[in-house]
Amino acid sequence: MTEMTESGIWQEVSSPFCGIASDDLMIKVEGNSVSVLENGDAITKKGFETPITDTSPRIQGEEVSLQQAVSHVAELLRSSKQPVIAGMATDLNGARAAMALADKSRATVDSMFSKATFRNTLVLQDTGWMTTTLTEVRNRVDLLLVVGSDIESAFPRFYERMVWNKESMFGQDIESREVIYLGKSPSGDASTSPKGKKARLIACDDTNLPEVVSVLRALVKGRSIQAEQVGGISVTDLSELAEQLKQAKYSVVCWSGSQLDFDHAEVVIQNVCEMVKELNANTRSSGLYLGGKDGDTTVNAVSSWQSGYPMRTDFNRGYPNYDPYLNNVEQMLAKDEVDTLLWVSSFDVDKTPPKSAATTVVLGRSGMTFEQEPEVFIPVGTPGIDHEGRTFRCDSSVAVPLRKLRNSGLPSTFEVLTAVEQAL
Repeated sequence: MTEMTESGIWQEVSSPFCGIASDDLMIKVEGNSVSVLENGDAITKKGFETPITDTSPRIQGEEVSLQQAVSHVAELLRSSKQPVIAGMATDLNGARAAMALADKSRATVDSMFSKATFRNTLVLQDTGWMTTTLTEVRNRVDLLLVVGSDIESAFPRFYERMVWNKESMFGQDIESREVIYLGKSPSGDASTSPKGKKARLIACDDTNLPEVVSVLRALVKGRSIQAEQVGGISVTDLSELAEQLKQAKYSVVCWSGSQLDFDHAEVVIQNVCEMVKELNANTRSSGLYLGGKDGDTTVNAVSSWQSGYPMRTDFNRGYPNYDPYLNNVEQMLAKDEVDTLLWVSSFDVDKTPPKSAATTVVLGRSGMTFEQEPEVFIPVGTPGIDHEGRTFRCDSSVAVPLRKLRNSGLPSTFEVLTAVEQAL
């Protein structure tokens, strides 16, 4: 249970920043200053230790009261012909408030991470998949195949927490686990076992992954391949990998949608997911997609249960209309189709809105800097630091409770968006 000692130190703090929801951090709070004492990494330390600079809302660069800012935002939305609520980096209650405001203002909603997320979502909608949870990986995996991704750069504690954990629920010899990279090489040593066993690398360029994975899938199905190599990889090596997957008791094929950033990356994901299904005819295998940072998994979950659809849904007609192509906000902004952009980014000061001709409102983390001052900037609290909240970790199976660690006086995204909705 998360609790604070008399010295201002919080034990067993959950991180809203890392995607895998590490819940063993030790945090020290002195006034508004926060520092990670134990179990931090580059991502969580930046997330917790970003200092507060702005505390007052601004309209056209001039400080105003929160009520004045809220009234101005409401007036902008009231007169807008094509409003958009984007960014969507917030917690569960913030996402609910954003969806309610979109409904009332007839806005379009989209996440800043949708480009990567839809590589997964479109596959799920088209053919479905068999995926697992972080807890299952931690306790059962014997072969981890990482496809086209460098896990430790984006999820630094994944191996420590989920693969090289000290023990499993079922007495598995942790050191017996195998890690294989197909595509990118690991950027560090996190994939190396505690006793020094290195991950195996079968290297190829991203552009060759669709062909390589399709051949691997064919070999898993027992098909013969006439070619001797594909994408610079010998078919013999791929045949050996296919046999390892078939012999494993619980293999997990893992990828990160944000790192599969090339044309037709969804083909790789779809072939991976279909291969996992086919492996389950004779053994146990599951997929695992890694993401969920900055509330990515959370806002898509909330959107789905609030509207029946994921991101890229508009309320222009008075009801939710889902279109992953026409409601792509990045594309809409580039074509000057948006007159009012409300950008929500409560976790990371670097996640600022894209340049556009739209009148821009930012609900952002204190400390943001802009090349062009937005029409309205409202500094909001960060979930898990400035107010309580919940976020879903990347496997969508657990809503992680977040504690309030300090009294900064910054309002939550939920409070600001709810006030704007009520002002409408």
